[in-house]
Amino acid sequence: FYFRNKHRPFLLFVSLLHVHTPLITTEKFQGRSRHGLYGDNVEEMDWMVGKWLLDVIDKEGLKNNTFIYFASDHGGSLEAHRGNAQLGGWNGIYKGGKGMGGWEGGIRVPGIVRWPGMLPAGTVINELTSLMDVFPTVVHLAGGAVPQDRVIDGRTLLPLLQGTVQHSGHEFMFHYCGVFLHAVRWHQKDSGTVWKAHYTTPVFQPEASGACFGRGICPCFGDGVTHHDPPLLFDLSQDPSEANPLSADTEPL
Repeated sequence: FYFRNKHRPFLLFVSLLHVHTPLITTEKFQGRSRHGLYGDNVEEMDWMVGKWLLDVIDKEGLKNNTFIYFASDHGGSLEAHRGNAQLGGWNGIYKGGKGMGGWEGGIRVPGIVRWPGMLPAGTVINELTSLMDVFPTVVHLAGGAVPQDRVIDGRTLLPLLQGTVQHSGHEFMFHYCGVFLHAVRWHQKDSGTVWKAHYTTPVFQPEASGACFGRGICPCFGDGVTHHDPPLLFDLSQDPSEANPLSADTEPL
């Protein structure tokens, strides 16, 4: 692919099977990680991205004019187990996981960008972006314009990455579970505060487990969810783990 297209613009999309059940790891990487089979998968994926993609781009002299965006489509799947072995990853301080509509553990994913000729190295941007932003970013890079006859939900990432703007173009972000709106966040630009309201949340099984082990995956509707009126409200700026819902008493604003 690189050799056929190295002298003209190209778009390469690579979707790896790694870090997704079933965890298929080659013999070379089995047992390499202290974090079990999932860790082995992470290490093999890291090696593949470096060896098959980044190294080849560097050797072909394309390093400084190739925009690379590495991300995941969702957080770890907490219900994925084999015996006592956790097969679906870990979401750190964030509550919940894959398929839960609104909790941060299913939404927050790493986003790593490399473009040495254009973007400064080592920059950390703590702003809300979305995988919906990939489309307008690619169109922008290609010198095109997004369609004007419909609403495009994504925003080009380039101004944020290049430092010409300080805030994401997303003031609001809506989080769905299937076709059901479960949560919405608001980045209050004048204060920098990020508010998140949960209208519907999954019923965890067991209750304090943070996942739906009883069902295998959290449902989006029906008797497996709880509706909140008024909604659960969190200040993610102060409470990224969504542990302390606010009330009129604790937060008059």
